[in-house]
Amino acid sequence: MRRTRALHALPATALSAALVALGAGAAHADPHAASHHVKPMPAHVTAPYFEAWTGESPAALAAESGNKYLTLAFLQTPAAGSCTADWNGDATQPVDPATFGADIAALQARGGNAIPSFGGYGADTTGTELADSCTDVDAIAGVYEKLVTTYGISRIDLDIEADSLANAAGIDRRNKAIAKAEHWAERTGRPLQFSYTLPTTTKGLADSGLAVLQNAVANHARVDVVNIMTFDYYDGAAHDMATDTKTAADGLHAQLHALFPHKSAKDLWGMTGVTEMPGIDDFGPAETFTTQNAATVERWAAAQGIDTLSFWALQRDNGNCVGTGGANACSGIAQDPWYFSHTFARFGGPRR
Repeated sequence: MRRTRALHALPATALSAALVALGAGAAHADPHAASHHVKPMPAHVTAPYFEAWTGESPAALAAESGNKYLTLAFLQTPAAGSCTADWNGDATQPVDPATFGADIAALQARGGNAIPSFGGYGADTTGTELADSCTDVDAIAGVYEKLVTTYGISRIDLDIEADSLANAAGIDRRNKAIAKAEHWAERTGRPLQFSYTLPTTTKGLADSGLAVLQNAVANHARVDVVNIMTFDYYDGAAHDMATDTKTAADGLHAQLHALFPHKSAKDLWGMTGVTEMPGIDDFGPAETFTTQNAATVERWAAAQGIDTLSFWALQRDNGNCVGTGGANACSGIAQDPWYFSHTFARFGGPRR
């Protein structure tokens, strides 16, 4: 996401007794024992981003908001040049059952899962996105594989923006590592998807984002979902954010058709993802995603049959700071708590 990693958090959230019991049991489970029984992602999923640096429990907030799937942001290296990815780039939060293992197991026990996400604005502007930082393709692929065997996840998200879009060597290494991890998953019988989260214009990907996908095709890396960030346009124009979501996705659909001419229109929509930013985004009030926009986009997403509907971020899904733009812990608009979660949850439920 186009976000700085300010360490803002919501007030502490109380865990329900049921979730405490569930999480405690999950903490003692052997994640490796379940890794060969990983549940594939559903064809249509709602998976808001969770700001992993706040110290909150993703499983607790998922239960409170009604979400089954969360995208956990972010993994990055602790320093440029490293080949080790830690949660939040913090070496005390490695890819290990002790870090988010109980939370992820709790999501899985409730019929959902986590989607670990690499990159984000903070990593992409400091050389600490994994493939920008590490020059060893095998090591990059090994980190992706370790996420699967440690947590039993079935999708990895790659949030590539800002400086990472101009790092041709990093782009090439990342796609080579995706292809290696996909071959590993096929050999070992594990479902594994990769999504690319990319900035967009109101008419589709800019050339830099499109080049990431072109390189993936050249490297035989299968991209399962292209997830566009339909916010932070910074073009100075007035925006109806729901209309702009549709035109951005239409533009992406045409770009995907050019990349994958043998795929049907339905299949191309089925590899499309959309991530909104509820309320006032980083640009300001001209780019405000309203509660009415959310209902419109959810209906459109269901009708089009896109793969993923998401937003940045779960901790913002409340109206505690009306008038404030780009906040980490609130949307900046008047809304019911968890309004966007509840509205988008319909997309991930039974098809209409």
